[in-house]
Amino acid sequence: MSFDSLGLKAELLSAVQAQGYTTPTPVQAKTIPVILEGRDVLAGAQTGTGKTAAFTLPMLQLLSAGEQGGARGRAPRALVLTPTRELAAQVADSVRTYGKNLRLHSAVVFGGVGINPQIDQLRRGIDILVATPGRLLDHAGQGTVNLSKVEILVLDEADRMLDMGFIHDIKRILRLLPAKRQNLLFSATYNDEIKRLADGLLQNPEMVEVARRNTAAETVSQVVHPVGQTKKRELLAHLIKEGDWQQALVFTRTKHGANRLATQLLKDGINSTAIHGNKSQAARTKALADFKKGAVRILVATDIAARGLDIDSLPHVVNFDLPNVPEDYVHRIGRTGRAGASGMALSLVASEERDLLRNIQKLLGRNIEVQEIPGFKNEPSFSTDSAPSFRQDRKPQGQGRKPGFASARPARRFEKKDRNYQR
Repeated sequence: MSFDSLGLKAELLSAVQAQGYTTPTPVQAKTIPVILEGRDVLAGAQTGTGKTAAFTLPMLQLLSAGEQGGARGRAPRALVLTPTRELAAQVADSVRTYGKNLRLHSAVVFGGVGINPQIDQLRRGIDILVATPGRLLDHAGQGTVNLSKVEILVLDEADRMLDMGFIHDIKRILRLLPAKRQNLLFSATYNDEIKRLADGLLQNPEMVEVARRNTAAETVSQVVHPVGQTKKRELLAHLIKEGDWQQALVFTRTKHGANRLATQLLKDGINSTAIHGNKSQAARTKALADFKKGAVRILVATDIAARGLDIDSLPHVVNFDLPNVPEDYVHRIGRTGRAGASGMALSLVASEERDLLRNIQKLLGRNIEVQEIPGFKNEPSFSTDSAPSFRQDRKPQGQGRKPGFASARPARRFEKKDRNYQR
């Protein structure tokens, strides 16, 4: 299948071709024709599957069929809600990239930066607004945005928004929208909260699934390196230097740990920087930009800050600390091996993390290959077996739920201070 067969207009096909894409991903092939028909969509898809273009391209086409131009005071006709600033910026970039040949105007609003430039842009009139929930409500409260003309609503990474405690913000936003509109909901998981949200939001939706959360990393080679906790940094530096790594994304469990590791790697002569929620938006934007252009070799990140990072051809992802939630492991390693490319995911596992590793392997349904590095053997040694064997007749994951979506982890509620930086 080619993009030509999806029903997209010439201006959009030209923009897609300019990006070097000729064949749509599965989520694009399944979703774009349905959205063009004006139907609501519930899609099981996560980052790395091409989902941003899957809703951006048909959204641009539908809006371009109506009045264009972004005259002063124009209210947005499409609203895309995302959980994080980085994902909002990524979606906004896609809107500009694919809509460059159309007379549509867009804006992105999120917290951590001044609100006045955003107000000026909204007053000039836009067709498409990309936003995080908190900052959007700030604008609504100040009367600087009018959501009464929204024709298309997109909830991107809805499961993550609910995990981060945005459900009440989303409900407040929904009350500001017209009742008649097209709704597109993208979620990697389908738990009870997502089901309730979807049931109240979507009208006879087309259900699309392209990649379950626990099977999304098929193009990623995975390996575990057992190592003592105090030797992790030394082992990481050894792997980077011996392997002549040009780029790697390294995950730590805490913000302080990210800062400490980036500083230690710099002392080892490895150009590194950290990105996390306590960093200013300007610092986070600069760190990501430097990493993408190769000015920074190692980007150390926490889970919440890395949500929405879109990095082409990233060769290595390292779990310096294993995540407490198994599904976050799959999300982390999904930063590499994107769009069919191959990648390597390495986990530096101390003996005290063996239970976390077993939980990850249970989610994956298999054990991860273990490679001991001479001189860095974990003491005491431990078995990584999650079970003597995986029963083929065990109850399928997510049984009793809607078919096609992986079961989700229990929703987590972050402290208010952890949510504020997303506004």
